Amino acid sequence: MPVVSTVKMTARQFLELGEDPPGVRLELVDGEVAVSPSPRPEHSWPDRMLTHFLLAHIRARDLGALLGDVDTVFGEHDVRRPDLVYYSKRRVDLIQAKSALQAPPDLCIEIVNHSSGIIDRKDKFRQYAAARVRYYWVLDPGPQTIEGYRLSGGRYRLTARGEDGDVVRLPPFSDLAIPLAQLWFPH
Repeated sequence: MPVVSTVKMTARQFLELGEDPPGVRLELVDGEVAVSPSPRPEHSWPDRMLTHFLLAHIRARDLGALLGDVDTVFGEHDVRRPDLVYYSKRRVDLIQAKSALQAPPDLCIEIVNHSSGIIDRKDKFRQYAAARVRYYWVLDPGPQTIEGYRLSGGRYRLTARGEDGDVVRLPPFSDLAIPLAQLWFPH
């Protein structure tokens, strides 16, 4: 009879593994290492464009810090790498330059790719809410949509949605107009 291990890897053990191998992204999900491919251009372009808009806005108003693709601990057995995370100015001191993020961000942004739709819309939705991430955005290049959610009563509530060429304003940056047409990979 084969021996099956039921021991879960801890976040600390996972973080000791070091850098991801070339061509893949690793996350720790309920104590198991989850492997996903590196982003494709249809994912990378919206990431860079959204970063451009957000970073300019955040820096011009001294609102806090925007980071991308950083190991973020969401529990003893969970380390995720949201595409973008934002910490408000009053919480920036929670970021330590040489370690994974240990405190939940104010905002997590996930960009859906060909294999992550269910994970981004269900698993991470629940996990980020349980960790008390105040805002969650889901950007989906396929149907060219973005949805913004705010945590209320332990659950995310839709605050705004846009598609195609809409200009959207999503909390916590309701004073920033984001032209969605510029986020989609040019064909």
